[in-house]
Amino acid sequence: MLNQDLIRQRLSQRARELVPILRERALDAAQTGQLPEETLKDFQEAGFFRILQPARWEGYELEPKDFFEVQMTLAEGCMSSAWVLGVVAIHNWQMALFDDRAAQDVWGDDSSVLISSSYMPVGKVERVEGGFRLSGRWGFSSGSKHCEWAFLGALVPAEEAGGAPDYRTFLVPRSDYQILDNWNVMGLEATGSHDILVENAFVPEYRTHRAFDGFMQNSPGNAVNTAPLFRLPFGQIFVRAVSSAAIGALQGAVDQFVEHNRARVGVNDGRKMVQDPAAQSALANAMVCVDECKTVLYRNFALMLERAQKAEPLSMPERVKMRYDSARVADKCAKAVGELMFNSGASTIFRSHPINRAFRDIHTGRAHVANSPAKYAWNLGAVSMGQDSNDFFL
Repeated sequence: MLNQDLIRQRLSQRARELVPILRERALDAAQTGQLPEETLKDFQEAGFFRILQPARWEGYELEPKDFFEVQMTLAEGCMSSAWVLGVVAIHNWQMALFDDRAAQDVWGDDSSVLISSSYMPVGKVERVEGGFRLSGRWGFSSGSKHCEWAFLGALVPAEEAGGAPDYRTFLVPRSDYQILDNWNVMGLEATGSHDILVENAFVPEYRTHRAFDGFMQNSPGNAVNTAPLFRLPFGQIFVRAVSSAAIGALQGAVDQFVEHNRARVGVNDGRKMVQDPAAQSALANAMVCVDECKTVLYRNFALMLERAQKAEPLSMPERVKMRYDSARVADKCAKAVGELMFNSGASTIFRSHPINRAFRDIHTGRAHVANSPAKYAWNLGAVSMGQDSNDFFL
């Protein structure tokens, strides 16, 4: 049995050691449009991808808090690196929800093999004997060039006329898809979130996962992956992978703001920036934003794990509230980092400045559909007043 406390300590220490290294690599990574192989090697050797991976596949089966602490720490140095880790490593957790034959296909020879994704429900699906035929083009597959498999979303037509379509995640090997190199963006450049093209690939039934099973916290993989960790709602896990990196990036910007402005004197008025009320307020608000976002993150996962351990389901209002909590993160961090940038002087307009990079990365992450808070606010308000939820990715 692995000593989980020692593993947590080792993971935390290594993540902290990598922050300045990732910061040094960030500019080159952005220019090449993907993470350096050295960074992937560092993450693999540190065991970051194994934090939520099933123990039966050499994973650590730690808690979500442990994983997101590592992700947020790494984001202090490079949000792109932390984003890729967040999205890709979460797939090692989701793999535990599939029929175990799917995990054998992916990890049977090498448990370090990685999976990218695009959950956009754009796939065209045809039912055939033993499974499905899948075609389509999916966008925003972060870290795709580092991965040998992909999770792709699609709506499976109802078997009976008038029935509701069935949203599923399809697991597809690299041999069955093309990566279309089209990632040219303002921020998160190094995530390499390219398009994925599939043309009439056969996907066996066991290599699909129904969103309904994830919502009900009763997936085929639970037959062999029995830890409470794998009975957490899929919708609550994935959305944090694309929001929590912003918290770490904001913390990195806070640290850079203090270092940048501690001795800075205004060119026009000769005033010390440490005495500027606007700069003081921007820093204070950003610090509080980090603290608030982390507090809510940890509280929500503690409640989810407590319920999973007791085999007690979360209520719909609880799920809806947690979903909104996640959607607010990038928006709050974007506003806070904007104030830091606008109170740091003209030098931050250069793309090489770390606060400029944090500004662009956080705002780019804010554009993810899961980080747009408005519709989740509406849903929370409606459910709180007795209406049905219009969202089931919870």
